[in-house]
Amino acid sequence: MKPTPTMWRVLGIAAIAVAASGPATAQTANPQAKKGGSIVFANIAGPGHFDPAMFCTTVELEPAMHMLESLMMMDNSYQAKPMLASKVDVAPDGRRFTFTLRRGVKFHNGKEMTSADVVATMQRYAKISPNAAALADVSSFDAPDPYTVIINLKNPSAVFLDVMKTPCYPMSIIPSEEAAKGPREIETIGTGPFRMGEWVKDSHLVLRRFDGYSADESAPGPDGFAGRKTVHIDSVRYNFIPEVSTRVAALQSGAADIAPITPDLMPRIANRSDIVVEKVFPGCMNALVMMSQNAPTNNVLIRQAVQAAVDVEELAEASGQVYKMNASMLYTDSPYYTGPQMEKYYNQKNLARAKQLLQQAGYKGEKIVILTNSNYAYMRSQMLVLEQQLKAVGMNVEMQVTDWITNASRMQRQEAGWNISTTGYCSQPLLGPQQWRALLYNHTGLDKVGDKDIDGGYASFFSSLDPNARKVAWLATETGIREKAYLIKLADAGGVFAYRANKVKGWKPWYAMRHWDMWVE
Repeated sequence: MKPTPTMWRVLGIAAIAVAASGPATAQTANPQAKKGGSIVFANIAGPGHFDPAMFCTTVELEPAMHMLESLMMMDNSYQAKPMLASKVDVAPDGRRFTFTLRRGVKFHNGKEMTSADVVATMQRYAKISPNAAALADVSSFDAPDPYTVIINLKNPSAVFLDVMKTPCYPMSIIPSEEAAKGPREIETIGTGPFRMGEWVKDSHLVLRRFDGYSADESAPGPDGFAGRKTVHIDSVRYNFIPEVSTRVAALQSGAADIAPITPDLMPRIANRSDIVVEKVFPGCMNALVMMSQNAPTNNVLIRQAVQAAVDVEELAEASGQVYKMNASMLYTDSPYYTGPQMEKYYNQKNLARAKQLLQQAGYKGEKIVILTNSNYAYMRSQMLVLEQQLKAVGMNVEMQVTDWITNASRMQRQEAGWNISTTGYCSQPLLGPQQWRALLYNHTGLDKVGDKDIDGGYASFFSSLDPNARKVAWLATETGIREKAYLIKLADAGGVFAYRANKVKGWKPWYAMRHWDMWVE
């Protein structure tokens, strides 16, 4: 399979002062749009929960971003843009961030959002989220009046607003009474343009238009996850269909309107004038996750042996995805791109070195467990190939296949009993080094075992106001990650979506699915 031409996203770093006006790329809602009707989205899997402080998988964040909003969200160019804030003023020393809240914003329960809800949400996040380290440098959350929130940092940060825009463990604002609840115990009550309808786990999810939604009228139109969002449809229904052939059949029969598919099944709908295929590239960056807390991958030499044995091209081909080889954890248009420096750790295909490292590690045939899932065919296919690659150098490998939510939960909870897993990191390579920290530390167990080189690199990255110093800090951080094989980079992948163009109007392919400003004929 040959990679498609690249269509790289533009990565931006948030400015010290952020205006609330919409960029030129925002588009006004189509005046031809019709109100009413519903859209059926055949998705790969369903969510496990909707506690924003606790989730970071696409099957959760995509529907959640329709119901939940944050002070800052990312725009079409992945830069930080005010959403529930009308503006943010940043002190020259980079330590004090003053957010002016939009007035009249309603939660789905009819309550107006105020600074008390924001502070309660942020305090909860700082206590329970796997990404709590993002707020570790906060000295105080202050609410001098109902529409002002001040966040004070102990040290300066030029990337704090970029941290706040994250869709992975999003800092979504919830009512203060919900913020008093524990992890995964909240009701899904947000400020977004859709509200929770019906949710039957392992079957379907229905989101309904929130007619009390307070749109950002200062923006000319939708802009990424921010901007002015207009909902025309009455509802969107997510049907959870793991098998891609079944999703294609649903499109063909009219039982589904939009669905992710795979390139090999595109010929089945090639002659259908009513079905259009869109390629979104880049989509997610594939990587192997190495659990550093569990033996035997708690031994750096074992992890390095896995890294030496991996044939990335073989895994990329097995995935059946549109892909591009790239040694870096970021895309080429990032100011922090490190491709040339990371080549020595990438796609080594060095079986002799792998065997030598195993010998140095004193490997005696201890079981190495590969964790994968049945929902994402590309992940399962890659891990089947990896199993053979590792067996070829003498590793005793066992494959465990579960569903995706269990797979993701076992990684996030850092459970015993697994050593290697895989996932697609979507927002991390697009948004930059600050976005990598939460899942990198969580999935690999770095937050428990610690690594002074990586910890020190990140500390320098977050505390420096000098862009060049941040580049040096990230290079040191990624070098530590790759040299010690906490994460093994695979390929950059794209997504393929098909939709019924005779019915679905206004859909714009992007990093994530968005159902506002769409309508049906």
